[in-house]
Amino acid sequence: MSVEIYHNPRCSKSRQTLQLLEESGFQPRITEYLKTPPDKAELERILDMLGMQPRELMRKKESEYREAGLDNPDLTREQLIQGMIDHPKLIERPIVIYHGKAALGRPPEQVLDILK
Repeated sequence: MSVEIYHNPRCSKSRQTLQLLEESGFQPRITEYLKTPPDKAELERILDMLGMQPRELMRKKESEYREAGLDNPDLTREQLIQGMIDHPKLIERPIVIYHGKAALGRPPEQVLDILK
């Protein structure tokens, strides 16, 4: 199984994480999630691997978060996941997946834990 990174090339943390993976000898499969967003099943899988709830994986400071009404505390898990599908910019990045484990590259070195 190869390493996969949900990547935004405009994000410095994402670029640093990709560089760290390459320097560690990995040739990750790169998914530019703004161009190819994950579907519901993939987001569910990522959240489960990260042990996170949807809101924990969202960029809450982005204007789209409030504009889309995703700051409403009454929204369900499914509604929040749909919000990330509709507005992939809100998905925190980078996310690295390897051997059924996932890590958020904030800081980039955090992904090293799942590569062992």
